[in-house]
Amino acid sequence: MPTMWDASPSSHNTPCGPARQRSLGKLTSFPLPFSTSLVDAVEAANGAHTIGRAQCANFRDRIYNDTDIDASFAASLRAGCPQSGDGSGLAPLDESSPDAFDNGYFGGLLSQRGLLHSDQALFAGGGGSTDGLVRSYASSNDQFASDFSTAMVKMGNISPLTGSAGEIRVNCRAVN
Repeated sequence: MPTMWDASPSSHNTPCGPARQRSLGKLTSFPLPFSTSLVDAVEAANGAHTIGRAQCANFRDRIYNDTDIDASFAASLRAGCPQSGDGSGLAPLDESSPDAFDNGYFGGLLSQRGLLHSDQALFAGGGGSTDGLVRSYASSNDQFASDFSTAMVKMGNISPLTGSAGEIRVNCRAVN
């Protein structure tokens, strides 16, 4: 079965599915067309979350229902993200340095301050398969920057899917 990619402007050409809700197993087993490395999987899936913001609709379930979240962090987010409403409020993916490309995002994960469920899934704190990598990135901005740039170069070298090898969908939930 060909891999399907969503080409709609709102999805930024990502594989179909709600990435914000993916578990660690799904994040690390998702077929990447350029590598099977755990480092590449973490970097491609979440490394860029060091900068940017997410809409309330994408993290609402986490701040009201998840248990692996710092209570004061969740409470501070609830103020701008009520349980009901349009969910358009924004919060930074990396609260410590939302507009800087650095390793602060990974430090937040160590403190259970990952904004999205898929962010916090990278660090459970119990010796999970990516816990060591998150600790490494949290303690070394140079290591994070080096691994991220390597993963992005690999991703940039992906050949486009053509013919029967794949389908680029306008909406990932519907055949063109």
